[in-house]
Amino acid sequence: MNSSPGRRRTATLPFAIVIALLALALLGPASALAKGGGGGGGGGDTRPEVRVAGSCGRGASSSLKLKARDGAIEAEFEVHSRANTVWRVSMVQERQTVWRGHARTASASRSFSVERRLSDYPGPDQVFVRAIGPRGVTCHAAATLPG
Repeated sequence: MNSSPGRRRTATLPFAIVIALLALALLGPASALAKGGGGGGGGGDTRPEVRVAGSCGRGASSSLKLKARDGAIEAEFEVHSRANTVWRVSMVQERQTVWRGHARTASASRSFSVERRLSDYPGPDQVFVRAIGPRGVTCHAAATLPG
């Protein structure tokens, strides 16, 4: 029966992807922390800013920045790739999809940036972003903003 091994491989592939994404979210890339509250404006927010380099394939690069500001979280995901390409982007916070849409790389900068204002929950906040570009090129980044 030749179709049986194909089905088994198809069934295990999504499971392997889920395991890889969970490992990435738990272990994640090393993040750089910087003290917040440096710019103009009040609030005296002392929560750090978190920046992480994402993981991409085929010559693309990505980064994710999280910053607590005015009772919310400013999330910025950036991808550098080929010019004039369309990407599907999903942003997940605390295992809930908070935004899904499309972004196009600009011709001059060869990049796009997605900025979203997210809810700031008590304690640490986990954010994961994935972008799928032309020919299946995938970028992703995960970061946790300490509570």
